[in-house]
Amino acid sequence: MLSGEYKHTLDPKKRLFIPAKHREELGETFMIAKSVRGNSLKVYSLSEWEKYIEPIKKIDRKNFEAVTRYLHSTAVQVTPDAQGRVILTPSLIEFAKITKNAYIVGCGDYAEIWAEEEYAATVESIDFEELRATLEAFGL
Repeated sequence: MLSGEYKHTLDPKKRLFIPAKHREELGETFMIAKSVRGNSLKVYSLSEWEKYIEPIKKIDRKNFEAVTRYLHSTAVQVTPDAQGRVILTPSLIEFAKITKNAYIVGCGDYAEIWAEEEYAATVESIDFEELRATLEAFGL
């Protein structure tokens, strides 16, 4: 299970360190894609990526092709180097607005990569009372 919050710096060669605990869960090769909800990147193991896109295969052909094209054209399959770094494409960097510092955040079955400023704004916008009420509604 991917968990935790890690702050790392995008180096001049556009490489970002992925925490060892996350690499263990994600496997030797994994997927990084643009989020469809906000300016973050989603990180999936290859098996979780397949689970993520599986429901799309059931939609009508017109929408299937458009959605599949978007998801696969914006995703990259990466293999970390010996130091645990992956290269982010210019498109991913621009989409996530990463200029220097990034947060890698575990979200259970996947992780997210956020620009430092975007992540701070997202955390600040959390309504903890609403979050608590939601958790309590599920008995947590």
